[in-house]
Amino acid sequence: MRGGGGGAALVFLEIPEDNLNPNPVYSLSLVSADQSFTARHPKHPPCPSPSTTMSVSLKQVFNKDRTFRPKRKFEPGTQRPSSCRTGRTSTTGVAVHVVDFFNRINLIYGTISDSCTDQTCPVMSGGPKYEYRWQDEHKYKRPTALPAPKYMSLLMDWIEVQINNENIFPTNVGTPFPKSFMQVAKKILSRLFRVFVHVYIHHFDRVSQMGAEAHVNTCYKHFFYFVTEFNLIDNKELEPLKEMTSRMCH
Repeated sequence: MRGGGGGAALVFLEIPEDNLNPNPVYSLSLVSADQSFTARHPKHPPCPSPSTTMSVSLKQVFNKDRTFRPKRKFEPGTQRPSSCRTGRTSTTGVAVHVVDFFNRINLIYGTISDSCTDQTCPVMSGGPKYEYRWQDEHKYKRPTALPAPKYMSLLMDWIEVQINNENIFPTNVGTPFPKSFMQVAKKILSRLFRVFVHVYIHHFDRVSQMGAEAHVNTCYKHFFYFVTEFNLIDNKELEPLKEMTSRMCH
């Protein structure tokens, strides 16, 4: 991340990990992910179950044929999150939430993708002060400004590979998570937050036109409460939506 001075944009550099498995299989269960979290937050609005209420509500509002990519299907899995404790949650609990947030945010972006084009969004940004640049170990070896749709496509592809990698997101009981898991999970969550930034700042009028404002806000609040409760995103990354979040979540 580079901070610009004066009127310059604050540029976030995208540097994904290169631990990628090209042909993995993933079947992590989503059962009880929200239940364990909401028990810790009686003051917050109830968080719908990831596999029932929220998914049903979103499907009722969103046309699934227009989504950015199909929602990931999950077979009955083997991993289960433990109950959350004060200030921390189980590694499995984090894994379940990462996958759930990926699915939900993927769906949200898909619904506005027709209005997010190379012409309307020539640079992936969050208003005039925040610009996100992509860098990887393959084609983009230097931080590169890309149109938002291209950035989103690369980001979602990268996240999907991570969660499908059994070496990072193990699904068998007894298989330990790698020491690098939390680092990868935090990176995924911080990048997913950037999708919220772009949608809220550049495309929320489209969300409102579709009557999906309440659903997107509920998803965002759940995401924000979770990542801040367990310190999963750096505060600097949260700055673009700080003012809106202070009104919505406090």
